[in-house]
Amino acid sequence: MAKPATAKPHQIATRTERPLVAIVVSRYNETVTGALLAGALRQAEVLLAETEIFEAAGAFEILGTAAAAAATNRFAGILTLGCIIKGETKHDDYLAHAVTSGLGQLTVATGVPISLGVLTVNSRAQALARAGGKHGNKGAEAMAALLSMIHTCRAIREGKPGPSVGVRPDKLKR
Repeated sequence: MAKPATAKPHQIATRTERPLVAIVVSRYNETVTGALLAGALRQAEVLLAETEIFEAAGAFEILGTAAAAAATNRFAGILTLGCIIKGETKHDDYLAHAVTSGLGQLTVATGVPISLGVLTVNSRAQALARAGGKHGNKGAEAMAALLSMIHTCRAIREGKPGPSVGVRPDKLKR
């Protein structure tokens, strides 16, 4: 699978307009989430964002922490980082569904862009491969996606055209 293109800094914000981003990171599976956080922070620096970090006990607690951050109206967006590893029961399925569904609903309800950097994997090895290993760093990718979404949402609110994604309406097949 090809890695997504990283946005250029000028596409996200100017140096005088650095968005403030809340990062909510789970302490559970800390080796993995710490690596995701490191990747996200590197990407934020490259893409010109200010960050505040908030810890959640586990993946489920990410939702409540993100809701508290959204309620402050201080943040241009929220990045969520966690790791759910499959176990012997269906607990991981219920947890992943609750977190992803809840964060999606929170985004719609508050209008605050939220990016999902919560891994759902079958093994610790798969998690580490996605937290800076052979599959890249999904924390960095989630931060790039969040900053792009912040830029697009700002453009929509201000009535400006959003960033071009290389698709022209006149070239679409009907």
